[in-house]
Amino acid sequence: MAKNTRPSSGKPVTIHDQKLMRGKGGELHQIADGDTDVLTTAQGGPVADDQNTLKIGERGPALIEDFHFREKIFHFDHERIPERVVHARGYGAHGFFETYKSLAAYTRADIFQRAGERTPVFVRFSTVAGSKGSFDLARDVRGFAVKFYTQEGNWDLVGNNIPVFFIQDAIKFPDIIHAVKPEPDRAFPQAQSAHDNFWDFISLTPESMHMIMWVMSDRAIPRSFRFMQGFGVHTFRLVNAKDESTFVKFIWKPKLGMQSVVWNEAVKINGADPDFHRRDLWNAIQAGDFPEWELNLQLFDQEFADSFDFDVLDPTKIIPEEVLPPVPVGRLVLDRMPDNFFAETEQVAFMTQNVPPGIDFSNDPLLQGRNFSYLDTQLKRLGSPNFTHIPINAPKCPFHHFQQDGHMAMRNPVGRVNYQPNSFGEGPRESPERGFRSFADAEEGQKVRLRAESFADHYSQARQFFNSQTAPEQRHIAAALTFELSKVETVAIRERMVAHLLNIDEGLAETVADKLGMKELPRRADAAVPPRDDLEPSPALSIIENGPDSFVGRKMGVLVSPGADAVLLKKLQAAIEKEGAVMEIVAPKVGGVEAADGSWIEAKHMIDGGPSVLFDAVALILSEEGAERLAGEAAARDFVADAFAHCKFIAFTSGSIPLLQKAGVDPEADEGLIELDDPKAVAKFIASCRKLRLWSREMAVKL
Repeated sequence: MAKNTRPSSGKPVTIHDQKLMRGKGGELHQIADGDTDVLTTAQGGPVADDQNTLKIGERGPALIEDFHFREKIFHFDHERIPERVVHARGYGAHGFFETYKSLAAYTRADIFQRAGERTPVFVRFSTVAGSKGSFDLARDVRGFAVKFYTQEGNWDLVGNNIPVFFIQDAIKFPDIIHAVKPEPDRAFPQAQSAHDNFWDFISLTPESMHMIMWVMSDRAIPRSFRFMQGFGVHTFRLVNAKDESTFVKFIWKPKLGMQSVVWNEAVKINGADPDFHRRDLWNAIQAGDFPEWELNLQLFDQEFADSFDFDVLDPTKIIPEEVLPPVPVGRLVLDRMPDNFFAETEQVAFMTQNVPPGIDFSNDPLLQGRNFSYLDTQLKRLGSPNFTHIPINAPKCPFHHFQQDGHMAMRNPVGRVNYQPNSFGEGPRESPERGFRSFADAEEGQKVRLRAESFADHYSQARQFFNSQTAPEQRHIAAALTFELSKVETVAIRERMVAHLLNIDEGLAETVADKLGMKELPRRADAAVPPRDDLEPSPALSIIENGPDSFVGRKMGVLVSPGADAVLLKKLQAAIEKEGAVMEIVAPKVGGVEAADGSWIEAKHMIDGGPSVLFDAVALILSEEGAERLAGEAAARDFVADAFAHCKFIAFTSGSIPLLQKAGVDPEADEGLIELDDPKAVAKFIASCRKLRLWSREMAVKL
């Protein structure tokens, strides 16, 4: 009888004692003993049979002496480590950071001393609320954590794609996370904030209102990691060789521009491809389209901090770019995926406390708490104080210390001395000149538990953010609030939230209240500080206002049918590739179709598995007969109807009109529908796609 005749491609298999290898086409061929590495136990012992446990007779009981089986199962039983409490679902990549110019005037951090120097990095993107198995397009904050392997130790810039946070003091962090996680009595909803506990906490926490505007905006459903910003969130300090301090805020800006999806699209993407963001990053790097961001710094002194309208130590506030323009100081490029997801992405340990000499902390109370919490959590997740021995966490510069022993110690001090000071002249010593020195800021005051009055304005910047959005983005915020609050069963919580919204924008509050069926508006929430209405809108806060002017890095989905025009398809593909975008073919069957000229068109997706939500724009290259057949398929009609409803640009051949009409789309509805029969139409279509969306269509669709 054959043994294990269904191995994965490229793996040895034993059939009737013959050693075989399955080739790329699935065929089996015999291999010699020396052609592959010999399988061993973890102790290095060669393994004779990895297919069967040791038994007494063919059908007898298994023997406990089978050490290979016991080792293999022992390791398998312990392969899982506790997932992160927050940011559990993450994806990472390796790359480098290149410094543009010396910043020695501001900091003695080695990474910023020499123009053109490249520093290795590892970056992990994540969602906050969901578990490891949740979907990518949850409405959520995205983690944007960067580990710089500098020549003076690791620097972890642990940030998010949103520059503010829900709370002002770290003592409230367990509460906000408990509230947003699945409710403990029922263990749902997963990766969602649309439930009573979250909105109960938020409605009782006015300091969260600015963050809520961001999370209900399109920033919380980015199209890709590659198209989102990152922020250090807190105010840090740069300290130069003269021990002079400059305050700094860190901002990452994507070279490909910002882009998000709409909520209806996000819901459908999660069904079609719950790994959408992971796949996007993987495919881009494997194709050599390396994602890139620019690091920008907002630099300011104590005088500016004292004159600014809000407290720079308040993590629920920003400094608008129009008030303090960011300065680009370097670029981040991701060019290599991990060799093993668990070893690197899952085991990487980020900590805000990891800063090199020349970068220091401010008294932001949320940052102060994070500096304690991040170190504390590594022991639980990674099982040992020696988590820095794991390669992804180890510095790439020389390091010397007397720490020893402990679970899973891979390195211990060499020699008789494991302490200092010692009189043997052995081991490393501290260096007042080279070592980390905290900025010597003068502090005084009583021990108190209170919130600074300068932290008390909870609505003004929330109002500024809302006023800075374009009309479509404001509609999306209103729709997001309506959806989330519609899932809240407790009426009093909904009313409290609308009462807060009245302090941000009355029109927004009225829209949400109306959609929730409230017969009358609640009383405006009390404000510790009256909201200001004199803050100028900040165009930098709008995604649409800061979108790209090209289709570079985007993806085009082309639906084809038997009899499609192969010449036109090749012309379209050439134009897309010239633009720096990717084209993927969708067909009735995944194998592809025969074109009008008899050539074969290979497909990437079948229509049921390649919905238009996976693409930034679509084209229909169909024969009339093919369009009529597809018009009878729900998946094909949805492909067109969704692309139209999501305000995407659509190109089509005249033969495609039966499918358009059956999907309820008028071929002449607006300028976002472009017929490809004109010789100049392909260029026109690509130029139109650079806008990414035709937002003027949104009001007509009323999605």
